[in-house]
Amino acid sequence: MRRRSLLTAAAATTLAAAPLASGCSSSSSPSPSSGGGSRRGHLTYGVWDVYQVPAMNRAAREFERTRPGVTIDVQLTPNGTYWTKLRTACTGGAAPDVFWMNGPNFGLYADAGQLLPLETEGSDAVLRPADFPADLVSLYRWKGTQYGAPKDFDTVALWFNKEIFDRAKADYPDASWTWQDLIATAQRLTDRKRGIYGVGAPVRAQENYYNSIPQAGGWVISEDKERSGYSDDRTREGLQLWIDLIHRYRAAPSLQQMTDTDPTQMFQSGTLAMTYEASYNAATFYADPELRAKVDVAPMPKGRRRATVLHGLANVVYARTSQPELARDFVRFLGGERASLLQGKYGTAIPARNGTAKPWAAGMPRFDLQVHLDALDYAVPFPGSANSAAWQHKEQMWLAKAWSGDATLKGATGSLTDAMNQLLAQERKGRS
Repeated sequence: MRRRSLLTAAAATTLAAAPLASGCSSSSSPSPSSGGGSRRGHLTYGVWDVYQVPAMNRAAREFERTRPGVTIDVQLTPNGTYWTKLRTACTGGAAPDVFWMNGPNFGLYADAGQLLPLETEGSDAVLRPADFPADLVSLYRWKGTQYGAPKDFDTVALWFNKEIFDRAKADYPDASWTWQDLIATAQRLTDRKRGIYGVGAPVRAQENYYNSIPQAGGWVISEDKERSGYSDDRTREGLQLWIDLIHRYRAAPSLQQMTDTDPTQMFQSGTLAMTYEASYNAATFYADPELRAKVDVAPMPKGRRRATVLHGLANVVYARTSQPELARDFVRFLGGERASLLQGKYGTAIPARNGTAKPWAAGMPRFDLQVHLDALDYAVPFPGSANSAAWQHKEQMWLAKAWSGDATLKGATGSLTDAMNQLLAQERKGRS
């Protein structure tokens, strides 16, 4: 839930504020050698998730231990205000030296020259692309230049309440499940007298329709970032699944019910048998001893194919940091094996570095978390463009009309396609 609320806040912030100033473009940034030759000094590190602060502090202390004379100040800004404060700080020249970045906002900051490039080759390489999932590396590359070093990743899977399944004498989900298995079982588990629904079907991008769209063979945005895919028949097929679960099969709560009570909270309270959730919620579920005993996780059911959307955060360096080389050193360390293993052991997110995820899964042995790790094999990139948050706002607005029944899916996606294409055209114009 923490990452989801962040993405929502990011969209609102981006739309409400003026475009990022480009005053800290590369032409006005310090040269790579300025201010950091000694590799000593003080750095600030901006993060937004209180649950990951212990792991980030451990990584910072480890970096200090190996760099005498260096201090790192981990600065927590709650996710509800992170982007507003970061925008103001970047424009005013006072942003943290190193800070977290996500996919929906990356294009804005990279395009405005707010980030320093990160070398990927040679002796000065900050990251080696082969050490991370390729789609995560490319998510933080802009116009051929790498600006972000992958920190962690999320995949999505089907979480289920074993107690509800057992009561209905239903088989638990497994890798053989298709959409039809999901629908049939969700109908079977729905018990309105008990106030229980089979599955949640909210208007969620990362957890829901960004998965079902590629599973149906559809697409959100073209590879050249110039066209919306929302009028494609298979894209609509991927959206129709959720609408049908609510209105045709009556196996999911109404949109109003899911607006009043978040489906993840319904799942935690035992009124939802199944829910699609990102890997970062595993720690929340595990922290509740009663819930921990009742729930587990399985791969998402297949549509025409198996797919999960891949997202993850990155560490980036502020373009106007006074310590560019030291900041790059810190980002290099954060992406290394030692810091990644610390994150997996003491944090709540899966480390992005290849081969370092086992401590994350091992820390919650009651859950079959290998499901989330195996999903990398069939993951698809998180869709985005320079100003993703602008069209994602339109996406949420128009799809909610289809979910509620206030508009047909064809009508809603047609309007969304027009709005999205206009915004993408504005992006192209702004780059020319």
